[in-house]
Amino acid sequence: MSSEVSTGAGRTARGRIERRQAILDGAFTVFARRGYAQACVKEIAQEAGVAKPTVYNHLTDKESLYREAVEAAADRIGAQRIAVVEQLRDVAADSDPRAPLTMVAHGLLQAFDSEDARAVRQLACAQAAQFPDLAVTVRERTALQVRCALADRLARLVLAGRLRPCDPELAAEHFLVLLTGPLEYRPDAAPDTLGDAAVDIFLRAYGT
Repeated sequence: MSSEVSTGAGRTARGRIERRQAILDGAFTVFARRGYAQACVKEIAQEAGVAKPTVYNHLTDKESLYREAVEAAADRIGAQRIAVVEQLRDVAADSDPRAPLTMVAHGLLQAFDSEDARAVRQLACAQAAQFPDLAVTVRERTALQVRCALADRLARLVLAGRLRPCDPELAAEHFLVLLTGPLEYRPDAAPDTLGDAAVDIFLRAYGT
């Protein structure tokens, strides 16, 4: 008897979590498409596949929808970027780091320039006056956490003698800037070309 009750409660909890995620995903899609001012809760409910009152049962107002939708998207983007960086975990201590760094560079460039990543940056900045801390939160979750993860991986390469002794956080920052900087000036350049160039410059500075 208690097992059935527990299972039912578990299904209810999972259902609520899934509905909330659907609402956040739908809200992000609508806000990215229309912007904050033009988006409406009715359209968000339709995008999420739920009734309008269900949206308000999970998130009390449009402001909460906006903030939590952008933050959830930032978390997802940050996790994708960290997953790319974590590919450096499997680099053998005695191997040349160029190939794995190039693989990571290509993966990060795709993540940096994805449609969702561009939408998150735009939404965080567009309503800066109304949500002054949102851009800071997005930066923390999509940029600073990635830099921290990359610094940890680079520190291990330094300890293995594959990179010269350095401040790993500064090295990680330099690597990321070498990737993101050209996107501002050459947005139409092939990502692989930008990634290869970034790794080449990075290893000239930090390679052994």
